[in-house]
Amino acid sequence: MGGILEGKKILVTGVLDRRSIAYSAARLAVEQGAEVALSSFGRVASLTRRTAKRLDPEPPVLELDANKPEDIKAVAADLEERWGSLDGIVHAIAFAPEDALGGNFLTAEWPSVATAVQTSAYSLKALSVGLADLMKPGSSVVGLDFDARVAWPAYDWMGVAKAALESTSRYLARDLGERGIRVNLVAAGPVKTLAAKGINGFEQIEGEWQRQAPLGWDTGDPEPVGRAVVSLLSDWWPATTGELIHVDGGYHAMGAPIR
Repeated sequence: MGGILEGKKILVTGVLDRRSIAYSAARLAVEQGAEVALSSFGRVASLTRRTAKRLDPEPPVLELDANKPEDIKAVAADLEERWGSLDGIVHAIAFAPEDALGGNFLTAEWPSVATAVQTSAYSLKALSVGLADLMKPGSSVVGLDFDARVAWPAYDWMGVAKAALESTSRYLARDLGERGIRVNLVAAGPVKTLAAKGINGFEQIEGEWQRQAPLGWDTGDPEPVGRAVVSLLSDWWPATTGELIHVDGGYHAMGAPIR
């Protein structure tokens, strides 16, 4: 019996090392029958290629800076020649310069803010639209989010960019729905990824989560999030789009803790 992604072709962005949520999604997608391609660029591409060797079969790693239209066009051409069509995209792309994080909300200048918003939110639109012609009805775009309804310690302009990501996903769901393409986000609890280590103050968020999530939360285990991503890539959610699924141990549903 095949897996829930049997025969599907999936592009997974954002794989750095085995701690990446994107890596967990890619590994589980392969286990569930998908054929996977990864994307990376610049200095981290060698890290992605090394991590790709952990997957069997080893997937190709495509050059993709989501802020460069020419890279998106090149990836579209590559996937069309390689596969002919595409069934899903995992958007795990986010970045904010150091001066837009870690308590610098009031002092961050527009160029850094613009970089955070373009890379972390607009890239969802750029990538989805740039690859939409390859995607058949029933295809799925799944992005990774961190709940942007509240202000978090240290998250600053990345939090604003995630709020923009959430809105972007809803408008994409509206405009790509007529093509039968679903667009959803998974709001993960904090996971000790390479990216998270770069946020000064991440420990404050992490500790609060473990105290308040009713199901508990393991910051060292990205698999629950990866499972949700794979589920949304499958045909098991045929009428769900524009949705934000929380995979956070239930933290988002709890009120302020009693001190």
